[in-house]
Amino acid sequence: MAEPAHPVPVAATMPPVVGLLREFWNAYSQSRGALIGFALVLALVLIALGADFIAPHPPNEQYRDFTLTPPAWQEDGTARFLLGTDPVGRDVLSRLIHGTRLSLIIGLVSVVISLSLGVLLGLVAGYVRGLTETVIMRLMDVMLALPSLLLAIAVVAILSPGLVNAMYAIAIVLLPHYVRLTRAAVIAESGKEYVASSKIAGAGPMRLMFNTILPNCTAPLIVQATLGFSTAILDAAALGFLGLGAQPPTPEWGSMLSSALEFIQRAPWVVTLPGLAILVTVLAFNLMGDGLRDALDPRLKQ
Repeated sequence: MAEPAHPVPVAATMPPVVGLLREFWNAYSQSRGALIGFALVLALVLIALGADFIAPHPPNEQYRDFTLTPPAWQEDGTARFLLGTDPVGRDVLSRLIHGTRLSLIIGLVSVVISLSLGVLLGLVAGYVRGLTETVIMRLMDVMLALPSLLLAIAVVAILSPGLVNAMYAIAIVLLPHYVRLTRAAVIAESGKEYVASSKIAGAGPMRLMFNTILPNCTAPLIVQATLGFSTAILDAAALGFLGLGAQPPTPEWGSMLSSALEFIQRAPWVVTLPGLAILVTVLAFNLMGDGLRDALDPRLKQ
């Protein structure tokens, strides 16, 4: 009587996750810009998580005796307000720190909503094809034909101004990019042998779409989601500047720019500092997205 085969250890059948992560990091770290972007994004996340402890003052606390106080390194500045105060005496540094948390939340919520809907519509369009694909893609083409900011303004005007509605509007603006990207990836993967093998094995349409095809389309979606963060933050700042996004006294960078615009010559720091915060954040996510693209795209690996 033959002896039973020894069971294969579970650890031996698991993918070498550590090796894959090491390979990914080696590819990602080849770009100095990608490392700078990653470090900046990590710093922004830490600032957002610890905003309540890092900020020296409450973001909406008004110090009437210190209105438009210049930064500490300028004449008449004070170490109590390192980056100065705004027209109503609120600490600019504290509002910038809390604005970091708000901007990252806006980016996260907008990207999650648009990515979820975009992947679903792109999967259906790329797998089902025919009339369904035509209807979905023509709708996306119409949305792409409109300027993104104009479309966001139209959506917010319909839903009424506010931070939540601004996030919905930004998610709608980002939606066509995820739909088109997912559809293209699904069409490319559907013709491969592993999909045909799964069909022969009896896999249904839902299993083919979500368990077989979608996991192999994640790399470009991760890159697009990272770049979508910067777009969402920039659009949120634009809507806030126009008075259609976060409403005062919410410490949002775009609304901070809008409320202080008339003081640009008398107190330039109240406009320059929020603008620099937007610039650094958008640049950080763009650099990290470029690094992810280079690391995840096998055609770009050396």
